[in-house]
Amino acid sequence: MEFRSGFGFRNLPGMLVRDGASWLVRLLYPPVCAGCGLFVAGSGALCSHCWGSVRFIERPFCEVSGAPFDHDLGAGMVSPDVIANPPPYEKARAAVFYDGAARKLVHGLKYSDRADLARMMAGWMIRAGREVLDDSDVIVCVPLHRRRLFSRRYNQAAELARAIARLTGKPFEAGGLRRVRATRQQVGLGLRARQDNVRGAFAVPAARQSGIAGRRVLLVDDVLTTGSTVEAATRALLRAGAQRVSVLTFARVASPGGETLYA
Repeated sequence: MEFRSGFGFRNLPGMLVRDGASWLVRLLYPPVCAGCGLFVAGSGALCSHCWGSVRFIERPFCEVSGAPFDHDLGAGMVSPDVIANPPPYEKARAAVFYDGAARKLVHGLKYSDRADLARMMAGWMIRAGREVLDDSDVIVCVPLHRRRLFSRRYNQAAELARAIARLTGKPFEAGGLRRVRATRQQVGLGLRARQDNVRGAFAVPAARQSGIAGRRVLLVDDVLTTGSTVEAATRALLRAGAQRVSVLTFARVASPGGETLYA
């Protein structure tokens, strides 16, 4: 006899084995808070304390740069900085401020081999960047230079981009952008020094230009500070024929001097 739902008693042994294996995994590796390591109910979650420290970026913010406003200036408003220095990208969006538990998530993904965090972080990015995601044809990420990639073993921006692609069905053009010149770490550099540091550092390989030319590109990175890196990367994509470029990051620094622990 079988249930109308299609469940058969002949499937029961296999289901018991799978459930038993899942129970054993949970017993040996209980889910912990991604921010502080305390035990939580499910994987990919934050405890109440860490959750309370996350500051999601909501409107009002600049329609172009995504920089938050102190008060609502009305629909479609842009910041004075964007008016004075228009960025090459169409729009930039970020999910959270780079502080509290969000900062720990970035460091875990970037420095502690916590690639498992990418899916949760990507979910937050999708929520914050739905408008730029829907208006994009392909996803690329800000690349690491091959020497830094070798030392870190993986590119955290690529992990985020890959997770976003899997969750949304958007194609990810891995290798669509290359860092052709090694650069200094941006920590401690002023705006002009940051711009000089990444100028000409990116290029689209000739073999990848067909995946970029004429397409609306979404550029993904982990943290936006002054915007120098994503602007340099955007210019490289536009030179390769991208129709336009939008930017989506997990976090953004509230003020350019607030990233002293970020490399």
